Parts: sequence; structure tokens; C-alpha cells
Amino acid sequence: MVSYPQMKRVVVTGIGAVTPLGNSFSGSWERMARGESGIATVARFDASHLPWRLAGELKGFCPEAYQERKEIIRTDPFIHYAVAAAVMTAEDAALISSDPSPVMQYALPASAGVIIGSSRGGISTIERALIKSRAQDVKSETRKRPSSPYLMPSSTVSMAASYAARKLGAKGNCLGISNACASGANAVGEAFRLIRSGYARLVIAGGSEAPVCRLCMEGYGVSGVLSTHRCARGEAGAPRPFDRGRDGFVLSEGACLLALEEYDSAVRRGAAIYGEIIGYANTTDSFHMTKPDAEGESAAIVAALDEAGITPGEVDYINTHGTGTRIGDSAEARAVGTVFGSRASAIPATAVKSATGHMLAASGAFEIACTLMSLREGIIPPTINLGDRDPECNINIVTEKRDADIRIALSNSFGFGGVNAVVVLKSMG
Repeated sequence: MVSYPQMKRVVVTGIGAVTPLGNSFSGSWERMARGESGIATVARFDASHLPWRLAGELKGFCPEAYQERKEIIRTDPFIHYAVAAAVMTAEDAALISSDPSPVMQYALPASAGVIIGSSRGGISTIERALIKSRAQDVKSETRKRPSSPYLMPSSTVSMAASYAARKLGAKGNCLGISNACASGANAVGEAFRLIRSGYARLVIAGGSEAPVCRLCMEGYGVSGVLSTHRCARGEAGAPRPFDRGRDGFVLSEGACLLALEEYDSAVRRGAAIYGEIIGYANTTDSFHMTKPDAEGESAAIVAALDEAGITPGEVDYINTHGTGTRIGDSAEARAVGTVFGSRASAIPATAVKSATGHMLAASGAFEIACTLMSLREGIIPPTINLGDRDPECNINIVTEKRDADIRIALSNSFGFGGVNAVVVLKSMG
């Protein structure tokens, strides 16, 4: 007879992030709550010849604060961002060792794990290698130098989790998840399942992404999902989730990680708790490579609520996937309408990507983190750039910062291939 472990309660005790809004989670959340935008014209490369010129880039980020110079040179920016977020998460969770030895800086249990999602992995490093190789092919008379021996490991999706684990001294479960734009939310959800089932006490989980490069910009652009909006009067003006005139998402970079911990363990060590994760669904539409399916998304929401033991009538707040694409927002609105019926137009909802742009895997984790802050602080941040609501998207998108008593909330993340990740969260109040 198989013996299954008793289900555990799972709480979040730490959050770390670098986003287009700021180089810390607290700074990013403060700007998010004020309704500010992290979007601007692309500065990383010359995009003047492209129809898509907006991006959410990090500003003033210093990887040297978290990694040695030789590590920075050898690794892709998505790893830099992940390591920075991991360090801030451990510090926020008070997982700091009292041992004065510089070798061991963090106090994590031996079974601690790290799960980090990324859609594009080391795409920037791959692009640089291709450009270098092409330049050398043009100069055929010059002896061609081999690619960097760090090209393959640096660009591997799992390397963000591996580097973060090494930095923190975590030796438990270590996974890199690549599940399109749902990757970060999936990482949090799978960490939740590990702890809930008793296989781990502590897991650092989330997403990291560094896709702001010509290859990604052109790749997403020609697929028809990027906004062609131009900056005007110093304001980004895009993306515009659930707006009648929305024309696509804005590609962004960043990382967000959360410390998920077994409740009794968190209480024993006196950790501050952001909130509790009570449900998670990971499903697929089995429908189309890029087109979302409202039926599949609604099924994912229902599955997450069922696992949480929550009825649709108990949900107080929805953090939408809300990218700003025409078919994506419409499908999500229909899915919400299917699950919540007449309440769909009454439950307050937010589209965080209106301020951050689409950080791909990092967005799902960051949106879960923002949802936790809404639960803890009783604040619903505004959705910006929404001036002309699409009547076909009959959901209650909040456009001004609002105080609210939120007990139960859910966060949606959907991705190419019809992958869906929905997380249900509960206030500790």
C-alpha cells in the first residue's frame, strides 16, 4: 500500500524582484501602486527601423552586487536577474545565516529547493554568438574563433535555478521550467505542490527573463503580438489591456522569486508571512499553437478553485493575465465570465502588465507577488493606459488605486501552446 504524506499549508515568506519598475520588489510595488509605467523606447539596441519600438528594460541594474565579475561575463542576463532576485528573496524571508563565515551566507534547510521558469532562457547570449559567428564568416580570410565554452551552459533554461541554488546553498529540488509565458506561475505552483505534499519545507520559486534583443523583438513582432504604439509626450501609452484600441503587448525583462514555506516551519522561526497559497492548476487547452482558448482557460480557473476548496462566489479579486493582445484579452474575459457569471463585471481586477509590459516567465511570478501585496495591504493597484474599455471584455478592471478588503484572490497566467497556470491565494488576516 502506498503511503501518501499529509497535506501541508503553504505560505510565502519572502519576495525579491528586478523589473522595469525598479530594482527591488518593494520599489516595483510602490511604483505599481502609484500607477506608474516602466515602459520606454528600446535602448538596448537600435530599433528605429522596426515597427515595434517599446520595451520594459531594467534601469541601473548592477549585477556586480550579486555575482563575481567572472560569473557575470560567463552567464546570460536572465541568470543575473535570477540570482539578484534570489538573494533579495532570501534576505526578505530572513534566511540569513548567523555564521560569520563568508562561504555560508544563508540559513536554508538542507532540503531547500529552487524552481525558476523561463520562456526564452539565454536568448541574448545566443543572439550575440550568432552575430559574432556571422561577422567572422564575412571575414573569411580571418581565422574563425570558436564559440565561447560557456555558450551552451549559459543559455540553458535550468541554469538560472542552478546558479540561484548555488548562491543560496540550496541542495534540494532544482528545476528549470520552460512553459512559455506561464513558466513563472508554473514554477510557483510546482513549488507549492512539493511543500504541500511534504517533499520540501522551503522552495525559492518564480521566473526570470532577458528577452529584450533584436531576435525576440522581431520574432514576437512578426507573429503579430507586439504593440506598434509610439511614445508620445514622455508617456509610453502601451500596452493597453482590455482597451478597445489595444494592439499587442510590450516585451519586457526582469525576474521575480518568492520564498514558499511550510506554514508550521514559518511560524516556528517567526517569519513574516505575506499570504497563503491554497490552490493551483496547470492545464493545457489542446487547441492551438498561439491562439488562446476561453474554454481551456475557464477550466483551469475552475480546477484551481476546486483544489483550493473555494467557490467562485468567494473570490474577491482577480489579477488577470491581461497582455493587451486583441484575442488574448477577449479570451480571458470570456473565461472569467464563464466561471463567475454575473459577478464577472463586479469582481475588481487588475492588469499588471499595463505597467511592466510582458516579462514573460517573470510576469506570472511578479503578478502573484503583487496579488499577495494586495491581500496584505488591502490595496488594488490601478491598470494604466485603459481609456476606452472594450465592451466585449465585460470584467471590472480597476483604473484608479483602490482600498479593498480582499480575503481570496486568484492570479492567471496563460501562454503559447495553450498552457494555463492559475494560482489561488488567501489572506492571513
